[in-house]
Amino acid sequence: MSLNTFGHLFRVTTWGESHGPALGATVDGCPPGVEVSEAAIQRWLDRRKPGQSKYTTQRREADAVRILSGTYEGQTTGTPIQLMIENTDQRSKDYSEIAKTFRPGHADITYWQKYGIRDPRGGGRSSARETAARVAAGGIARAALAALAPEVRITGYMVQMGPHRIDRARFDAAEIERNPFWVPDTQAAADWAVYLDDLRKSGNSVGAVVEVVAQGVPPGLGAPIYAKLDTDLAAAMMSINAVKGVEIGEGMNAAALTGVENADEMQMGNDGPRYLSNHAGGILGGISTGQDVVVRFAVKPTSSILTPRRSVTLSGEDTELVTKGRHDPCVGIRAVPVGEAMMACVLLDHLLLHRGQVGAGPRGRIG
Repeated sequence: MSLNTFGHLFRVTTWGESHGPALGATVDGCPPGVEVSEAAIQRWLDRRKPGQSKYTTQRREADAVRILSGTYEGQTTGTPIQLMIENTDQRSKDYSEIAKTFRPGHADITYWQKYGIRDPRGGGRSSARETAARVAAGGIARAALAALAPEVRITGYMVQMGPHRIDRARFDAAEIERNPFWVPDTQAAADWAVYLDDLRKSGNSVGAVVEVVAQGVPPGLGAPIYAKLDTDLAAAMMSINAVKGVEIGEGMNAAALTGVENADEMQMGNDGPRYLSNHAGGILGGISTGQDVVVRFAVKPTSSILTPRRSVTLSGEDTELVTKGRHDPCVGIRAVPVGEAMMACVLLDHLLLHRGQVGAGPRGRIG
């Protein structure tokens, strides 16, 4: 039974552990003739890799990707693409003291209860290190989207750190790449730096909310009921390590709106109908509307902290634990490129499903 694969036609299987010799992804179903290279994929991995600022884990990994199969002379061949990223800066000794103790907030205890065996070195498969493989696979998906739907643009950014939210009146997309938090708000970036620095020095951590927007998504992607675009997006984002909540468009806030407030009105424009708002997040009935697809997900605080926490040992004794090692004070920072990668994989998968069922374009025309 394989539970390490996602996607329908564009399928990604990730493999490897945080302290093993390597990790990676097997990508199957990518169309042939897509231009792709290690350098192109590396661009996305470099945005996620650790040790780039004092606000992320100081583990030093080059995250250098190798393409082992599925391409020839810079193009995909239509066969499985094998991607590998070597681990070069593991410190497994940091975890020797907790081999027989369960870390509060970690998956240690549930892995043990399910399998009767666990890899305590950095969390094994439950480690956020696994997301490097997703970002590499997302690089393949982005390349395919660029060939099949070049108008699609995917942008992720943080909108909340702990109790602190961005001011959307100050939203500046150009600011996203200028600060270590991927936040589109200059003032928020400055305030969050002070806030997180204090938490980091005290050995604590904090959660975050990440928003991912896909612009230029054609209408018609998705399907009713069991293959909804938002169903697969929610599952993809929820599968990211440490994510505890996902919402599309207004999300949970839709419960506070009236029908008058929530309904996205329409009027005819020069190129067909246009919407006057986007409470639906670009998806109606599981199918894309042609508006921006908007997804948000909440990332819990990093569970590995220097503050002593009560726990139990493998033998059933009460204990107190401090988790040593190099950990992100806010893992939500490096979740931004991961969310973008998952958006790319799901959109490409649904674009291929759509083309397979109804052809290259929308069938129902308006006006």
